[in-house]
Amino acid sequence: MAKVVMYCTAVCPYCINAERLLKTRGVTEIEKIRIDLDPEQSAIMESRSKRRTVPQIFIDDRHIGGFDDLAELDHEGGLLPLLKS
Repeated sequence: MAKVVMYCTAVCPYCINAERLLKTRGVTEIEKIRIDLDPEQSAIMESRSKRRTVPQIFIDDRHIGGFDDLAELDHEGGLLPLLKS
């Protein structure tokens, strides 16, 4: 299974939905990086993703985007092959 990293905050419905979707696709471990607890991580997230909103999801260092991007990728059938790589 691929490595999944998600930049998130404590209270974020999109983060919760992203985690739920990933788990329904078989992901058992998500490395969550809380940018609300560590401002340095927020800067790293912005540098990696070129975005300021959460969640920002990476699968094996490939930037997927936020929840809407993840859901679209899943809908198009592209999520499972990435997760199994």
